[in-house]
Amino acid sequence: MLTSLGFVFLAGLAAAALCQRLRLPRIIGMLAVGVLLGPSALNVLDGSILSLSAELRQMALIIILLKAGLSLDLADLKRVGRPAVLMSFLPASFEIAGYLLLAPVLLGLSRTEAAVLGAVMAAVSPAVVVPRMVRLMEEGWGTDRGIPQMVMAGASCDDIFVIVLFSTFLGMAQGQGADLAAFGSIPVSILCGVALGAAAGWGLSAFLRQPMPTPIWCATA
Repeated sequence: MLTSLGFVFLAGLAAAALCQRLRLPRIIGMLAVGVLLGPSALNVLDGSILSLSAELRQMALIIILLKAGLSLDLADLKRVGRPAVLMSFLPASFEIAGYLLLAPVLLGLSRTEAAVLGAVMAAVSPAVVVPRMVRLMEEGWGTDRGIPQMVMAGASCDDIFVIVLFSTFLGMAQGQGADLAAFGSIPVSILCGVALGAAAGWGLSAFLRQPMPTPIWCATA
């Protein structure tokens, strides 16, 4: 398992550096290494790594979203509140509508299959958006108007919106019908996540601000 992790990290970083030299996004090299080392090509990864792939992906997503949350300023979010809300569902809605209109004509798919394909293709990858927006914020590009903050906040909420739509469209494609209650869970999920994150952040902040107790050996000295 450790050997497989070493292959992934070393080869991934080397391919990312090569793509950077070629003026390409670093993630292209990392994806190419993942495909090359995986079971579809060289198949050099240990089976335990593949069995833990779902947990590793979830852990990576949590780390990326934590980085996004810690990089955002509440004042910036208040300033770009309305555009950020529109960014969370409007681009994905237009993409899905485009697939609904064009996929049956160009690809010969049914409307339901086109909706499933549109929900898949409309998803925004936080692994691509968050590091790039953080870099733009560090370099000061567009921060006066809050553009990187708006894109990063909208992309985080966009995933929730698209995942619910994908689950609903997939159920329709399998003959289960549309779960209209799932659409109502979108704002509920977002608000619950915001409330839980705010409560956890406030609790950690209050705990870390408490003065450290004096050690016994210092008090008796």
